[in-house]
Amino acid sequence: MRGAKSAKWVAGAIVVALAATACGGGNGSGSDAKGEVDPNGIYSIEVGEPEKLLHPADTMESNGSIVMSGLFAQLVDYTPDGKLTMVNAESVESKDSKVWTVKLKKGWTFHDGTPVTSKSYVDAWNWAANVDNKQGNASWFGDILGAEKLLPEKEGAKPTADKLDGLKVVDDSTFTITLKSPVPYFAYKLGYEVFSPLPESFYKDPTAAGKKPVGNGPYKFKSWDNKKQIEIVRFDDYKGPNKAKNGGVIFKNYTTLEAAYEDLKSGNVDVLRQIAPKDLPVYRADLGDRAVDQSYSSIQTLAIAFYADQWKKPKKIDPKVIQGLSMAIDRATITKTVLQGTREPATGWVAKGVLGHQENGAGDVTKFDPAKAKELIKAGGGVPNNAISIQFNADGGHKEWVDAVCNSITQATGVKCVGDGKPDFQADLQARKSKQVKSIYRSGWALDYPVNSNFLRDLFQTGASGNQGDFSDPAVDAKIKAADSAKTLDESVKAYQALEKELVNYMPSIPLWYYKVNAGYSEKVTGVTYAQDGDPNIEEVQVLKK
Repeated sequence: MRGAKSAKWVAGAIVVALAATACGGGNGSGSDAKGEVDPNGIYSIEVGEPEKLLHPADTMESNGSIVMSGLFAQLVDYTPDGKLTMVNAESVESKDSKVWTVKLKKGWTFHDGTPVTSKSYVDAWNWAANVDNKQGNASWFGDILGAEKLLPEKEGAKPTADKLDGLKVVDDSTFTITLKSPVPYFAYKLGYEVFSPLPESFYKDPTAAGKKPVGNGPYKFKSWDNKKQIEIVRFDDYKGPNKAKNGGVIFKNYTTLEAAYEDLKSGNVDVLRQIAPKDLPVYRADLGDRAVDQSYSSIQTLAIAFYADQWKKPKKIDPKVIQGLSMAIDRATITKTVLQGTREPATGWVAKGVLGHQENGAGDVTKFDPAKAKELIKAGGGVPNNAISIQFNADGGHKEWVDAVCNSITQATGVKCVGDGKPDFQADLQARKSKQVKSIYRSGWALDYPVNSNFLRDLFQTGASGNQGDFSDPAVDAKIKAADSAKTLDESVKAYQALEKELVNYMPSIPLWYYKVNAGYSEKVTGVTYAQDGDPNIEEVQVLKK
């Protein structure tokens, strides 16, 4: 099974993958027990429109990343138990966790036939890290020596270099990465698509390349009909371990999960990533052994927009207020009723199936206790205007649970709570990035790499690409830096575990529940499995002959 194929913001309410097993729901085993397989068959998957152009360093949401997972292969990947495996890399090694040597497998080519070399990686990372190129995930290169020259901390500042000091090409198949300081888990990060290589043709016209990407993955790009569908087809010269078992994939755009489910039942789409809350009570009976119900490494939270006037004027909000709101949410009842048992109440900020997950990372603040909730809110000075709103994307099946969370908060504390629905995931993300969230927003985060730092550093460090609520605290930043500088991976994981337990004193967000994949597939396909990041393993799906 593929591990975490790409890290991203999660669009839907009902998405989940595996932390312990590679098989999906139903037969999901990759067998052709239902009939003869057509190795050149094309199948379709439900998605929404990607937020941006298909640039590896600018795609950080699930609608775009699932497409990118087919077009680009990474240096490494992971098994469900967190073991690092090699893909385009022959090896990734370091003696001190600061200087890393990458050796590439030879014979790999991009979809345009040009070779994948060390320079393909180094040039791509230099381009992506440069602030002038406005890549949303540029901060992921911040560990590398000289990153501050390409990505200045001061907003609006210009880069003073065009290359990362820490990247050196040794030969066509070898390059080195020197970090500012040791990062024991750095090799794990290289499985994220931001670290993809790019062909020489990319730099002639990056905008055009984002509309028609040329990658090194198991599929090559065919077409993009905006807000309708994207099609990719098998790349027969692909050298990686995850060769496509089908002829290609059509990513069909849907504006509601309910419409996608009706199309699945009528045979007009083959694989779903999620089921809408309305259909959860019936989908198992409707689909039988084609229904999927499994856990994966992702978490849903309520993130605080700390830049909003509500939380910073006339003074910075007391974390006790956020603690109180958290304890006013009856997670157990909401996951059992509204979400039909398809979620598990979260007890911390780190998802399951990740190195360093702990059962009670948030202490008592995720326990439902109305009396304590009111006490904490009062002790913290109260919720400004005694009212909050929760922003969400209306195309992701969130309204039902947002309403339930709001009702729970209001009944427990008297704080008025309303949902603030945006028409689609693109609009939701744009509101976050332009800092227009009025109060609180729904946040879903699937792993980029299976280490607890991904759910702490990459969401709560000042300036991190995933930190869209502008949480910032010098003490938290210092603890993150110390955890990153640990001598071993084990020591780093333990340091992040200690940090997670201390986050209750800061409350950068409110943990809600751990995701599960609740999905399904049509009678036209078999071998449907879901990865640790919740997406289908697109290359594993097999199409049955008619």
